[in-house]
Amino acid sequence: EAVVDAMVSVILTYEKMSETARAELSASAVSLARTALWSNLLIYYKEAYSLALEKVAGRFDLFKDKRQAETVISVNGKKSAHPEWRKVLVNHVFPEALQGLLKLSHNLYWCWNSEATDLFRLINPDRWEYSDHNPIALLESLTLSQLQALEKDADFMIRLKEVIAHFEVYMAGAAEKKKPTIAYFSMEFGLHESVQIYSGGLGVLAGDYLKEASDSNVDMMGVGLLYRYGYFKQVLSPHGEQIPQYFPQRFNHLPLKPVRNAAGEWVMISISLPGRNLYAKVWQLDVGRIPLYLLDADIEENSEADRFVTHQLYGGDLEVRFKQELLLGVGGIRMLEAMGLEPDLYHCNEGHAAFIGIERLREYVQHHQLSFLQAIELVRASTLFTTHTPVPAGHDAFTEDLLRTYIPHYAVRLNISWNTFMNLGRHFENVSDQKFSMSVLAAKLSQEMNGVSRIHGQVSRQMFKTMYNGFYENEIHIGYVTNGVHFPTWANARWKKLYKQEFGAGYLADQSNPEYWKKIHNVPDERIWQIRQALRDELVSYIKKRLLDSMGTSSEKPKQLIQIVDSLDSNALTIGFARRFATYKRAHLIFSNIERLEQILNNPKFPVQFVFAGKAHPADKAGADLIKRIVEVSRMPQFVSKIIFLENYNMAMARKLVQGVDIWLNTPTRPLEASGTSGEKAVMNGVVNFSVLDGWWAEGYREDAGWALKEERTYENQQFQDELDAETIYNILEDEIIPTFYDRDTDEVPHAWIKFVKNTIAGIAPHFTMKRQLDDYYSRYYQKLAKRSALLEADDNQAARSLASWKFRMIRNWDGIEVVDVIYPDSTNQALNLGDFFNAELVLSLGDIAPDDIMIEMISGQKVNDQMLETQAIRELQLMKVDGNLAHFSIGIETSLAGVFDFAFRITPKNPLLPHRMDFNLIKWA
Repeated sequence: EAVVDAMVSVILTYEKMSETARAELSASAVSLARTALWSNLLIYYKEAYSLALEKVAGRFDLFKDKRQAETVISVNGKKSAHPEWRKVLVNHVFPEALQGLLKLSHNLYWCWNSEATDLFRLINPDRWEYSDHNPIALLESLTLSQLQALEKDADFMIRLKEVIAHFEVYMAGAAEKKKPTIAYFSMEFGLHESVQIYSGGLGVLAGDYLKEASDSNVDMMGVGLLYRYGYFKQVLSPHGEQIPQYFPQRFNHLPLKPVRNAAGEWVMISISLPGRNLYAKVWQLDVGRIPLYLLDADIEENSEADRFVTHQLYGGDLEVRFKQELLLGVGGIRMLEAMGLEPDLYHCNEGHAAFIGIERLREYVQHHQLSFLQAIELVRASTLFTTHTPVPAGHDAFTEDLLRTYIPHYAVRLNISWNTFMNLGRHFENVSDQKFSMSVLAAKLSQEMNGVSRIHGQVSRQMFKTMYNGFYENEIHIGYVTNGVHFPTWANARWKKLYKQEFGAGYLADQSNPEYWKKIHNVPDERIWQIRQALRDELVSYIKKRLLDSMGTSSEKPKQLIQIVDSLDSNALTIGFARRFATYKRAHLIFSNIERLEQILNNPKFPVQFVFAGKAHPADKAGADLIKRIVEVSRMPQFVSKIIFLENYNMAMARKLVQGVDIWLNTPTRPLEASGTSGEKAVMNGVVNFSVLDGWWAEGYREDAGWALKEERTYENQQFQDELDAETIYNILEDEIIPTFYDRDTDEVPHAWIKFVKNTIAGIAPHFTMKRQLDDYYSRYYQKLAKRSALLEADDNQAARSLASWKFRMIRNWDGIEVVDVIYPDSTNQALNLGDFFNAELVLSLGDIAPDDIMIEMISGQKVNDQMLETQAIRELQLMKVDGNLAHFSIGIETSLAGVFDFAFRITPKNPLLPHRMDFNLIKWA
């Protein structure tokens, strides 16, 4: 199998090449490369012949037919002898009494319901682990005798009936879902490790969001892509280099079902590409009460190049990424239309899905005969864009040539010029050498936009402020909703049992209410410590088992592997660091001073151990080098068993880490951590955070519930800042964290440490649940969008038509506004005294614009280096009189602060139908 997978990997590499790159390879070169590949491999592995032929020649269609493949796949000019294998299918039939298991396995509800998970584990604990916690694979592996034994197991059947009864009551609630109907688009969804359509934090957040939407019974649907190979499996070379490997998912082992139309046909959508169509089938994956619809392009109707579109998450070049995002956005909207679904609102989770906007515009223009300007009003009024990325490189942007190649027809269909279409994705309009930014497109086609923490909201306003020229950063409408985590998914069963007992049965439905969590202070310290000890024991046992199971495939030497296993200490202070390995995460920071770190970790009285895990994007060489460095350090004699790097980080490992470590460490470069939700998962389990005050921790930190590196930078020089932060970490570890952890009473209970744990649970956990996040989206965005969208759509879109016509008139007449006179105190002759009134008057000639259609504001503040960075006050001038075509506006302000102030007068359009000032960015300065 390893040889065959190696063959597949090579061929996948060829498939990932762009069509242009393939064309540059001569046919003879490709043929020779294939022949050499097969011949060299098969000299040593003749037994791989049959499986390779079936899996590669048949699946990937690289040869014209099987006979040609057999000719190429030869050793010394002779065919390899192989048996003639034939197939027989044996259907799995479940007894009626066990049908509930099948029903339960096909809804991911089980993965956050402890009783359901325990039920599957109870069937066969070893097989449960072997199947990667996949109940469908587990059930398929059961023999007839095992099924019969389950049916006769009275205790098991009682538990099964209880779980199924709870599940059916839960699902029955879906009949009364809370409106509005929301379509949630995301490139990835992290629901469970067995469903490999996620890579990291963005996907896990989206998966948690759907789970909470199910628990809160809101009317939501997810839209994404179904990846045949998902994200890569991480393997480390003997030298610590990250080696990505791709393995196909078995769709029959996933809780998927085809989406069919009224005629029983599988729903399929198509998108026009150059000289062909891209087709995709629609699958449904049930997440409790929430349907997740997934598009699959790996079907026979597509060419091999197009089938690759849904092979790998974030795989391939920019051209593949463009087609993926085209399929998600345009294909996702067409899918909803094909199924007859009409959401009220559209939530674009990151810019990957921004093409939903242009496809919705096309529908309004072509199918509803609206103008482009009218269509934009309706699309914007019903769209929310959430950005997660504070790093400019994280925002996808494509060249104009790529858009002209794949979607040249969209401008024509929208009845606009090509330049107007390109402006939708440009930071600066009419600048032709800019790339088409998906985030800019999402921002321009969304009424509302938010970051994912308070600091990230500020960073997002800085990043996008050039789109709103004339408005200052503190005015821009971009807000924030701080990310949360799905409590039932990430809290260990021991904690959930304790919380239920101590908080009361109603706490789960109202889990973001701090009053429940304060009851943790009533729990004896000894009981808290028992849970923490048990979870650390489980983590250490898990690590040992992973290391021992990897013997034979691991890059570690057997002697060193056994030494690590024997030396891991379940009583030692255990610090976890696990996340995507990007350079701004600064995973290397703790290794800045190796000698100092050695002293900390090798104190025999106070043992400390670090556990690292995470993947770097395959194209991120710098991130992969960080992993290599950690592996190198972990192999130094003084750090063996003190520093552990675990391969192939996934959701299953994440649960063990956030539940089992004592400290969750996070050291991002300020202010580049958008949110960092792994630390939120840790607090649900009484794990104490130690992090830079960035992302969510800047809002969550309490002095008596964790440790922090300050939010402000001390040095502009990043190297100096890194050195300072590293020394601060060492000092806090030595002076505060380690002594507190090992300060024990006669019963070996660290009461001071338990105080930190209790304060973490009581003071932090309730504020970072996914329930709180979902509620925030409703109160801050969904309700506002639904109300305004309904207003614009009423009476055959009358308000949208009216607003679009008004904007058109304002644009046409805007340059006709003339400033006739500006009257204000002249400080060059006589300064005002404190307490005097500042009086000013503007006289404007408005042309064809009515006085009620404009707003005049006085912007005041103090410039720094001849630049106004942030306004101190914004006050509106009042219309005093209209004299013919002249409008007189005035303002009077009592001075309350002495100093030199700068002021200016800004003229903008005004209309009660505008949702905010940035919606219509016309500016004139007087």
